[in-house]
Amino acid sequence: MNVFSRLSGGILAAAALAAAAKFCSALIPYELISAGVFAMLIGMILHPLAERLEFCREGIAFTSKKVLKGSIVLMGITLSFSQVLEVGKFSLIVMCFTLTAAFGFGNLFGRMFGMNWKLSNLISAGTGICGGSAIAAISPTIDADDSDIAYAISATFLFDIVMVILFPIMGRAAGMSDMGFGLWAGTAVNDTSSVVAAGYAFSDLAGQFSTIVKLTRTLSIVPIVILFAYINERMKAKSAGTAGGRIQVSVRRIFPWFILLFLGMVALRSLLDAMAVAGVWGMSAAGVGGFAAVLSSLSKFGMVMALGAIGLKTDFKSVAKSGFIPMLHGFIISALVVIVSFGAQAMLGQL
Repeated sequence: MNVFSRLSGGILAAAALAAAAKFCSALIPYELISAGVFAMLIGMILHPLAERLEFCREGIAFTSKKVLKGSIVLMGITLSFSQVLEVGKFSLIVMCFTLTAAFGFGNLFGRMFGMNWKLSNLISAGTGICGGSAIAAISPTIDADDSDIAYAISATFLFDIVMVILFPIMGRAAGMSDMGFGLWAGTAVNDTSSVVAAGYAFSDLAGQFSTIVKLTRTLSIVPIVILFAYINERMKAKSAGTAGGRIQVSVRRIFPWFILLFLGMVALRSLLDAMAVAGVWGMSAAGVGGFAAVLSSLSKFGMVMALGAIGLKTDFKSVAKSGFIPMLHGFIISALVVIVSFGAQAMLGQL
């Protein structure tokens, strides 16, 4: 069976789900609940059916990972480097506060709840960096058990589902600007897909800002993974009563390379804008804007497809079995990150 045959069933299912989600979102006044949220919720409802359709599994997995990243890359065509720099300089400052809160309070409450340090820090990583991606990157580095990985992903995922719905409502109630909300969502919501859903539910511009911030935040995976590799090595050496032995960490394997492609698309848009201003090859601002609009539409639909695929892969029962204490831990840390992010922005005057 060729690659197209193996992937087509799941991709088509995700596309149909995305179309249905966009229809449902259009029925809601002001599209208060975004198509991405509908796609995730409908996908979760259809999970038992999706599990039985073996010909869809590989395509659904492909859509949830590759299509999402590809959609983010395409979205770069709607942005310029001036916008990236404007958002990025503030996101780095806010991110320092949120990462400190996630890991600092994560370890504090982890000890109070009697949780093992691996589970506690996996939840903190998922909350502070980028949800399941950070958990997946860090777990082999610290030799985490499968149960710890499941707990951590479940704890961060449930909070994300709630925040995707509540964030736009809270942002509007607080009178936040597009940039302020994008910075808040990008630094406080966990998973990339949830950041995208929350951002675009507020506005297109906020969605763009939130994704840029989230991509900047994702870069922290690299130093955090290296740090935990060192911590785990020292703890293993201490337990064995020796200082010998090293754990190899492949930065090349964990680095989010799609960020470079995203920046490449931003560079292309910046170049096209400059060429339009100079009138090179008869290019115009309207022509460049039309080209960018087409790619932007493809990007948004791809994101909704990816969110639907994630929903199709999520089992309510598995999440429910994850236990109460890790869920409470994840909720507390996530809530603190939300508060710290908002407070840091208030201090910087970026609301």
